[in-house]
Amino acid sequence: MFTDLVGYSALAQADEQRALQLVEDAQKLIRPILETYHGREVKSTGDGFLIEFESARDGVLCAIEIQERIHLRNQSAGVSPLLIRIGMHLGDVEPKGSDILGDAVNIASRIEPVAEPGGICLSPQVYDQIKNKVSVQLERLDPRSLKGIREPLEIYRVVMPWNAGRGHAGDPSAPRLAVLPLANISPDPSDAYLADGLTEELIAVLSQIRGLRVIARTSVGQYRTATKPIAVIGQELGVSSVLEGSVRKAGNRLRVTLQLIDVTSQEHTWAVSFNRELDDVFEIQAEIAERTAQALRLQLLPSEQAAIRRPPTANLEAYHLYLRGLHAFQEFEHDRGEKLLEAAIRLDPQFVQAQAELINVLIGAYGDTRPKSAVESRAKELIGKVLSLNPNSSGAHVANGNSAFQFDLDWVRAEVEFRTAIELNPSDPSAHYWYAIMCMTLQRYDDALEQLALYSQLDPANTNAYAIASGVCRLAGNYPAAVEAALHCAAQRTEGHSLLAHIHGECGRMDEARKEAQLAFDLLRAKGPLQPYDEYYIARTRAWLFGSPVEARALLEKWKADSADPLTDRPYVPRLLSAGLYSLLREHDTALALIEEDTSVGDRTLWFHYQSTVFDSLRADPRFVALLRAMKLPTSTPWKRSTMPSSPVG
Repeated sequence: MFTDLVGYSALAQADEQRALQLVEDAQKLIRPILETYHGREVKSTGDGFLIEFESARDGVLCAIEIQERIHLRNQSAGVSPLLIRIGMHLGDVEPKGSDILGDAVNIASRIEPVAEPGGICLSPQVYDQIKNKVSVQLERLDPRSLKGIREPLEIYRVVMPWNAGRGHAGDPSAPRLAVLPLANISPDPSDAYLADGLTEELIAVLSQIRGLRVIARTSVGQYRTATKPIAVIGQELGVSSVLEGSVRKAGNRLRVTLQLIDVTSQEHTWAVSFNRELDDVFEIQAEIAERTAQALRLQLLPSEQAAIRRPPTANLEAYHLYLRGLHAFQEFEHDRGEKLLEAAIRLDPQFVQAQAELINVLIGAYGDTRPKSAVESRAKELIGKVLSLNPNSSGAHVANGNSAFQFDLDWVRAEVEFRTAIELNPSDPSAHYWYAIMCMTLQRYDDALEQLALYSQLDPANTNAYAIASGVCRLAGNYPAAVEAALHCAAQRTEGHSLLAHIHGECGRMDEARKEAQLAFDLLRAKGPLQPYDEYYIARTRAWLFGSPVEARALLEKWKADSADPLTDRPYVPRLLSAGLYSLLREHDTALALIEEDTSVGDRTLWFHYQSTVFDSLRADPRFVALLRAMKLPTSTPWKRSTMPSSPVG
C-alpha cells in the first residue's frame, strides 16, 4: 500500500507549518490502525507511507478504515481538510534491510496517483482476492498507461459511502450542466453587468459540486444573443441539463427567475422565482446550487455545502465592483476591468474571488502586453494571500502553478499545483489548459493532448483547445491530426489559417501555405491596428514562406527606434520576438544576445518560443543548448522538419 497526502507540496509553499501539522495529523491517525490489520510500516515517504500486509483483504479493510476515519475527522468544525490517496497492489517483494523492493512496489506507487482525493485504487490482482470479501462497492476504471509499466493496467476503485453515486474525478458519466447567460430585464440597461456577473457566479458556485461537470462561461456566452432550441444547445455543448432565466433589478430589490430543463425530455425539472433584497444575492445562489444538486440526484458533501453557503464577501459594494469588473472583461475593456477588481479588493482585502480573478489578469498579460517586472511581484503577493485565505481555491492553485511554471520555471511544483487544482475542481477548464501548455513545453505531447481533451469537454465552443492541439500534433509529427484541429478553428479565428500555413509549409506544400498565410494577413489587418505579435507573425511568415526578409528587417528597425524614444507610446514588445526575427535572418549572434538578456533580466519566455521553427538555425549552437539546459528545458528535438525549405530567407 502507498499513501500520499493530497496537495502537500502546494500547501508547504504557502504555509509550511500548517502542512507539517497535517502530516503529523495523518501519521497519528494512520499508525494505530495498521496494527489491527497486521500492517507493517515499511517506511515514511515524508507525506505518505509504504505499508505491507499479510493478506490483500487485511490491506483493503485497513485502507477503508483509514479513509473512513479521515472522513469523520474532516466533519469536525475548524479543522484543516485532510485528504489522502491510497494505491494497492499484490505481488512478490525483495527485502532489503527494513525496506522492500521490486515490481510490486513500483506498481503500487504508480496506482496511488490514480485514486481520487480521499479514495482507494486497486490493481486487478488485489481485486481478484477481495471482490467477494468486502462489503463496499468496487468499480472498474478504464485501463491506464502508467509510467514505467509496459502494458496499460486495469484499475479498480473502492467506492466510499460518501461518494456513492458519484463518478470518478475523470469519469465522463458525471452529469453535465450548462448555465445559459441570464437575461437582463431590469428597467436600467446599465444593470446588464448584474445578469452577466450572476451567470458567471452561478457557474463558479455550481462548479464546486465535484459530481457535476459545468460548462465554462466562454462556451455559454455565445447564447446571449443566439436564439436556439434547448435540444440544439444541449447537443452543441454535450450537456444533459440547461439552467436558464432572467434577472431584474429595481432599486434595492432583485428578482431572479430560473428553470432547470432536461435536454432529452425538454421538460422543466424545476422552476423558481426569487424576489429578495439585493443583499440576499448570495443566499439565492446557494439555494439554486442546492436545488440543482438535488434535481440531478447528487448528494452534497458537508464540505461542498459549506463552500456553497459561504458568501464570497461581506461587502456588497465590493461584490458589485467585482461583478462590474467581470462584465468589463466580457466587453474586452481589460484596463477598466482590472481597475474595478483592484477597487473591490481595497474595499474587502479578504475577497478571495476578486483576488483570484486579478491574478489571472496579471499572469495573462505577462510576456504578452506587459513585462515580467510589471506583474510578477503583485501576482505572487496575491497568490500567497489567496492560498492563506482559502487553501482549497482551485483558481489559486492554477495561479500558483502558473507562477511556478512561467515565473520560476519550476516544472515539478507547477505540475503538483495543476493536479491539485483539478482534484479540487474538476470543472475548472483553466487548470487543464495550463497543464496542457506545460506538458507541451516539456515535449510530453500525449499528456498535453489528454489535458486538452478534458479542457475541450468543459469548454466545447472555445477553439483554444483546437489551436493548441494543432500545434502539439504538428510537433509530434502527426500532420493529419494537426490539419484537422486547425480546420476546427479556421472558421472562427485567424489563428486557424496561420496554423494551416505553418503545417503546409513544413510539409513543403508552399502554394497552399502561402494561400493560408495571405488569408491570415488579410484578417489581421481587417480587425484594426496591428499589435506586436501580429506584426511579428506577418514579418516572420513573409520571410519564411515568401522568401522576403524586407518586412522583418523593417519591423526590427521600427521596434529599435521606438525603444530608443522614451516619449513613444508604443505597445510592449517582448525581446524574444526580435530574437526570433534575427534568428530567421541568420543574424545568430544578435539573436542569442537577446535571448541571453531575456533569460537573465527579462521575461524568461524562451520556454514559450524554443520549439518554434524560427530557432531551428540555432539548435546546434552550444550557447542555445546551454540556455535550454539552464531553464531545465528539453534539448532534444523529437519533431521532424526534413521537408521544410532548407533556406527560408535565401
